[in-house]
Amino acid sequence: MRKLLLTASALLAAVAMPVVAQTPTLNAQLTGDLVPTHDPVITREGDTYYVFGTGIPGDAGHYLLSRTSKDLIHWTSGKPLFDHIPDWAQKAVPGTKEMWAPDISYVNGRWRLYYAVSTFGGNRSAIGLFTSPTLDPAKPGYGWRDEGLVLMSHNSDDYNAIDPNAVVDAEGRHWLTFGSFWTGIKLVELDGKTGKPLHPEAKPLSIARRPAPAGAPAPVEAPFILRHGGAYWLFASYDYCCKGVNSTYYTVVSRADKITGPYLGKDGSAMMQGGGTIFLRADLPEQERFRGPGHAGFMHDKDGTDIVAYHAYDKENHGASTLRLARIHWGADGWPVAER
Repeated sequence: MRKLLLTASALLAAVAMPVVAQTPTLNAQLTGDLVPTHDPVITREGDTYYVFGTGIPGDAGHYLLSRTSKDLIHWTSGKPLFDHIPDWAQKAVPGTKEMWAPDISYVNGRWRLYYAVSTFGGNRSAIGLFTSPTLDPAKPGYGWRDEGLVLMSHNSDDYNAIDPNAVVDAEGRHWLTFGSFWTGIKLVELDGKTGKPLHPEAKPLSIARRPAPAGAPAPVEAPFILRHGGAYWLFASYDYCCKGVNSTYYTVVSRADKITGPYLGKDGSAMMQGGGTIFLRADLPEQERFRGPGHAGFMHDKDGTDIVAYHAYDKENHGASTLRLARIHWGADGWPVAER
């Protein structure tokens, strides 16, 4: 009898315990115009969230795509930001057909939109800059002013001037990180007033690379530097994008005390030696719907939450490049973890 009473009491206690509801992840709730999204960057102006991304490859007139949301969940496509590639960019990089990998930041009362022009597989590339007082096409004063060339790489260089990301360090100095393949990720200091290199003739600093035998590919690209907890966090994508469900892209993170590095993974592995800690990766192919998660862009939201936007390839939609969003939790060890 005593055993039965104890069992009954335990059952009653279990029933009486409150059920703690799990907050759904952002990815589990996303709806609306999520495709096509490639190389996304996310920000907020007022009560509206904006995601900008690379145009549709080879599809004339789709130069940097946009989408908006009021709640981070339902997304609506906007018009392409531009209807042509600037003349200077077409002359600088003959054969370029798209504008790639935008980056967005707000500096001195204007939004700065960095972007790249290139040709696939080549390193004759250029990073340009547009600015606008607002992101909202309905607001007075809206309009993107072409600020021209920021920096360029040539066939003779050992780096590739694409995938820009602007960041301001703890001392108020402005920097631009960029790079793809070749000798990896670079960093240059910017003039905060113009958004262009402070020392145009200076050689870019190297902060990440994947050493490989001469002539072999060294896939590292899409850098983004985030300030948090008194440290600098460098995110970058490894391996191959742009192959649909066969993409092997994944994202790593590393930490440094100075913006110039050295950047190290949680295990001490150096980003200059292809190290880092995995941040986003698809699971086993038979279990994971979204393949090749990468090219991460970050936003510090109004409630203090950090949000990461990235693209991944949807197995259930013919490998379409799709917008993905996740909240970031900073663990007890101080390292970031993305909700999946």
